[in-house]
Amino acid sequence: MSDAAVRDRIVGIAQQMYARDFISGIAGNISARLGPDRLLITPSGVNKAKLSPGDLLEIDMQGSCLSGDATCRPTSELPMHLEAYRQRPDVGAVVHAHPITCVALSLVGISLAPPYIPEALVLLGPVATAPYATPSSTENRDAIAGLIVDHDAIILAHHGSLTVGRDLEEAYERLEVLEHTARTVALAHQLGEPRELRPEAVERLLGMRAEMLAPFRVEMGLGKGEESPLTLRIEAEVERIYGKIRPLNS
Repeated sequence: MSDAAVRDRIVGIAQQMYARDFISGIAGNISARLGPDRLLITPSGVNKAKLSPGDLLEIDMQGSCLSGDATCRPTSELPMHLEAYRQRPDVGAVVHAHPITCVALSLVGISLAPPYIPEALVLLGPVATAPYATPSSTENRDAIAGLIVDHDAIILAHHGSLTVGRDLEEAYERLEVLEHTARTVALAHQLGEPRELRPEAVERLLGMRAEMLAPFRVEMGLGKGEESPLTLRIEAEVERIYGKIRPLNS
């Protein structure tokens, strides 16, 4: 994808986020890799519904501006984005939003970590909740630092969400799945006590995820029978919840 196409897609996703109530006002931010040492990121203080391709800033992996206007003020959540890229060479895009139900669940201490919904397990893997950190500060970077290597979707307590993906589409779609999952879990808690998926169901879902990630194994140079990092992370989480299960390739 060309640099111009990445700019256009970031703007399109920002508008989708605003339209779907995932953000409001000047909240939220998006970034994407342009190359090994270059990122494109949203600026600070701009309403995402009014964002234009020319507003986006090109920066290096230290956060220094390579292009943009004279002020060149990247989003104040820049340290969180850089931490995700630093720890995850597989990540090509980062989306930070304020999805209402995700935040609401964090306010009352309801976790999205348990395996309730098949699609969420396959598409998101385990969902972590980071402890509260002051928004627009390095505290958010520190809050996700111990989680991002093992998670593609993180709830930021009292604040919002962070989703990552191999590209912009995946990072944004994970945001959609995360908020849809949160809405379902919230309704379930109103109706009664949610029931987790049985271990054998979880194992089958892991097999589905392994098949879905097969092209990623090729991209990462993994040989036959080797699991992708994402699959291994999910297996570790399921083992933590249920105890030892049969390997996917057995």
